[in-house]
Amino acid sequence: MHDSKQFLHPEAIARISRLELRARHIVEGFLSGMHRSPYFGQSIEFRQHRQYAPGDDLRHIDWKVWAKQDRYYVKQFEEDTNLRCNLLVDVSESMQYGSGPLSKYQYAATVAVSLAYMLLRQQDAVGCLAFDEAVRTTVPARSQRTHLTAIAESLAISKPREKTDLHRVLRGAAEAFPRRGMMVLISDLLTDQKKLLKGLRMLRQQGHDVMVFHIMDDDELDFPFNGPMRFEGLESSATLNCNPRALRAGYLAALGRFLEEVRRGCAKHTVDYHLIRTSEPLDAALAAYLTNRLGMHHRN
Repeated sequence: MHDSKQFLHPEAIARISRLELRARHIVEGFLSGMHRSPYFGQSIEFRQHRQYAPGDDLRHIDWKVWAKQDRYYVKQFEEDTNLRCNLLVDVSESMQYGSGPLSKYQYAATVAVSLAYMLLRQQDAVGCLAFDEAVRTTVPARSQRTHLTAIAESLAISKPREKTDLHRVLRGAAEAFPRRGMMVLISDLLTDQKKLLKGLRMLRQQGHDVMVFHIMDDDELDFPFNGPMRFEGLESSATLNCNPRALRAGYLAALGRFLEEVRRGCAKHTVDYHLIRTSEPLDAALAAYLTNRLGMHHRN
């Protein structure tokens, strides 16, 4: 068996060109590296029956119901109850930055499609929305496994452009998806923090379970630059010629305040927040998702 940690590293993932294929490899590698998944294991609290569908675990078929009705039904448990999830993926210009094998956008799209694959394996309904200042592509929530292709294709053609207007997008998502479910925001969050948190609060007030995957590049988090440099804005035409050493302390202090404000705001509104470097293996995001999914029915 391959080393799943090595296999999930961005350098290895970057060698797989197609987004859908990349996501399948990530999820299968992640699951094969787990001794026992905390989510995919047997649940203990019975909830209801639902009709059998191809791919269901035969061990969950209720044979007593079959004997009475001559139809196959599976026992559905509390943690297995079908979920409706929408993935909100930032495709703004700032997501194009990348100092490693994957840009922030490529990393975010890979996380989104990997999560979609995990959801569809469980016959959950998953949709996807790509945005910058406005919504660029929308894929309605479906539960068929073949739906993964539509999600991957929508992100593969969503090239980074324009600025980010998260408040406008989250407000639109709150209006478009009134039915309670899970909202997963995948973004670098380079926007007005107060408006961001206001948008997240709207989703929580509607009863949605909200997760934020904050995707940042190592350069943005560590500011490793030395010597005279020229910085160019990705979402504006502004440029800055400077000595990075003179800016480093101030930049890192401002970054620390920004991250703390976002963390505190998410905690205040009961939003699950995860800061992820693009150099990290993608199992960090998958493990965060599984942990969140396990705790959903206890919080709601």
